[in-house]
Amino acid sequence: MHMKTSLIGFLILLILTIPGYSQSEQKVTDSNEVPELTWPREIDAEKGTVTIYQPQIDGYTANILEGRSAISYKPNDGEMSFGAFWFRAFLNIDKENRIASLDQIDILDLKFPGAEDSLKLEKGTEFIRNKIEAMGIVMSLDRLIASLDEAEVVMEKSQKLNNTPPKVYYRQKPTILITIDGDPIWKEESSKNLKYCANSPFFIAQDLKSGNYYINGGDNWYVTTTPPTGWKPTEQVSKNILNFAEENKPETPKAETSEEDQDPVRPDIIVVTEPSELIVTDGEPDYQPIKATNLLYVSNTESDIIMEIGSQQHYVLLAGRWYMAKQLSADDWTFEEPEKLPVDFSKIPADSDVASVRVSVPGTEEANDALLEQAIPQTAEVSRTDTKIDVKFDGSPKFKQIPNTDVSYAENSDKQILKIKNKFYAVDNGIWFVADYPKGPYSVSDHRPEEVDQIPPDEPVYNTKYVYVYSATPQVVYVGYLPGYTYSYAYGGVPVYGTGYVYPYWYGSVYYPRPVTYGFNVHYNPYSGWGFSFGISAGGWVGWGYNPYYRPYWGPAGYHAGYRHGYYRGYHHGYNRGYASGYRRGMNQSQINNARNNVYRNQRTGVKSTRDLSAARAKDLSRPSSRPNNMYSDRKGNVYQRDKKGNYDKMNRPGGNPGTTRPGTPSTRPATRPNQPAKPSTRPTKPSTRPGQPSTRPSTPNTRPSSQTRQQFDRSHQNRQQGTRNYQQHRSTQQRTAPRSTPSRSMPSRGGRRR
Repeated sequence: MHMKTSLIGFLILLILTIPGYSQSEQKVTDSNEVPELTWPREIDAEKGTVTIYQPQIDGYTANILEGRSAISYKPNDGEMSFGAFWFRAFLNIDKENRIASLDQIDILDLKFPGAEDSLKLEKGTEFIRNKIEAMGIVMSLDRLIASLDEAEVVMEKSQKLNNTPPKVYYRQKPTILITIDGDPIWKEESSKNLKYCANSPFFIAQDLKSGNYYINGGDNWYVTTTPPTGWKPTEQVSKNILNFAEENKPETPKAETSEEDQDPVRPDIIVVTEPSELIVTDGEPDYQPIKATNLLYVSNTESDIIMEIGSQQHYVLLAGRWYMAKQLSADDWTFEEPEKLPVDFSKIPADSDVASVRVSVPGTEEANDALLEQAIPQTAEVSRTDTKIDVKFDGSPKFKQIPNTDVSYAENSDKQILKIKNKFYAVDNGIWFVADYPKGPYSVSDHRPEEVDQIPPDEPVYNTKYVYVYSATPQVVYVGYLPGYTYSYAYGGVPVYGTGYVYPYWYGSVYYPRPVTYGFNVHYNPYSGWGFSFGISAGGWVGWGYNPYYRPYWGPAGYHAGYRHGYYRGYHHGYNRGYASGYRRGMNQSQINNARNNVYRNQRTGVKSTRDLSAARAKDLSRPSSRPNNMYSDRKGNVYQRDKKGNYDKMNRPGGNPGTTRPGTPSTRPATRPNQPAKPSTRPTKPSTRPGQPSTRPSTPNTRPSSQTRQQFDRSHQNRQQGTRNYQQHRSTQQRTAPRSTPSRSMPSRGGRRR
């Protein structure tokens, strides 16, 4: 990287970081150390000290981050001077640990008025610069997400999702919903004298001798002779059925339960063959007021149910979508667009028992934060030689053309296989593979076909458009996926789960399931993302492994384990023992859930993420500054200090600290590096944040920013405050709960910013 002044070059490389402890502050002993990722940062130069203030993000497109930052230089024997710089960098993201690292940094411009004479006194800057370029550059993902609120973020917004209401069942006693993917497909095991339902994640089988049908969930057995109804608990189970169930027992993590959580009540079961959801209350609904609103919530349920007093309408949250009806037992639930929710929904207090629903109310801090999270990918480095994929077809490959596109997809494969221009692409565990033939051999692809952007949401391979290839070398490919790959989408200002469409499954000699939206009580937890309710996600209900899908029932992530600690037996103990308890417990278990939902962990070989950053922290040469993080740069490069009253005073003004003019494009600006990551085709051309042309006139002596600039600074200040709160909260949780034998992880951001 070539700069006018080599010292400035190394300073700017440092500026772009939010590094961990310096070697003088911390001895890194293992990857579980939680670094103090604070602002501002400072470093000793030979003749003075440089302080770097938190960057202000201008744009984030295709994993390219652009921004600017204020900087100060204090000579040992002189006055402090202020400046600003502009940068562009490639981001590597580790959502498990809430860490981002900067790579392939380009300095677009730098103005340090008044400091040039002092900087010329520095010696040996090239050596120091090389050291800084080799250091590990890490930053807090929580602070980054908070800063994105003021940036131009190009976010993939899902259109044409299907919000048709599912069939909603209401019960007033413990009940479990048993789903079958359409009419049951019975597969006979003649040697065992039984047949089982192939197209369900639940254990459903018939003893051919007695004619009895059985359903099993953990220690619970049910029997009927008249399916799909008439199910009764039983202790008398045919031996062949018992043996078959034991042979194919799912690997489901055991939930932590206390003595009071042990529930002797066996739930009823409802068997359904169409998209359905279940609402359960512990007896008659117990309505409780929501402070400062005209709303009530149902307290004795694990579902999110709110009633508006004026209209007497009930609202229930299903897969991130609000549906309304006059009665909980109604058959005529209708979808409510998020922006049409009653205004009091946005007034639900953040400390309310139902505060969790705020993430599904447009304009709330939680919803804004969740939407920004939708724009952040999980990234990884993939080895071209070590990363493999095994593609299977049930018989000869069969491809279906997607109307009005140049894409076909395989109907009878256990993987997502696309045919585009006589090439075959497989997407598995967030990685693109390519082959000349449908059965392979497949190799890691260093490009993402543009045609995938044509795929509409009513096709089962829609989620592949959220998997990207950023850049590549002869050895590795840099990849990433947005939450859309794991069926989390932005709609109407809130996150929703699933597209809502019913996709056709494949059944030939084997059954291949497709993604579903309803039937599993999916909820959003700010600490761990989407997960299933406790009732079916633990205890052996879901995830029967006899079928060919040894991974989850569908999808790339570990959904078979669901929340684990969310929805904690709420069907019997009420809301505070259900979702609210799981919500709190999710804080302490988020590292487990986040690790499970990182699909790159499913790839056994060839994938490297940024989980272990201890080496990068050990190389850090900077230290936290004792100065307040109260410097802001406007888009012209002027630097302002915010005082305790919220006023801003210009620091690099004419006089002792000469004011800047609009910075120009330097003739020595570095060219784009050869490995500059390519932008995914789903992103439009990124906005230019490069400063404009220089002015020959000095800036106006006015020391206060314009009204518009002040508003921008106020917004930046709120974002810094919010990011710091989220970061401190997550770091505190990490330190309390992270196991010493595995890398520390923390929960996704909770909260957001006021606009």
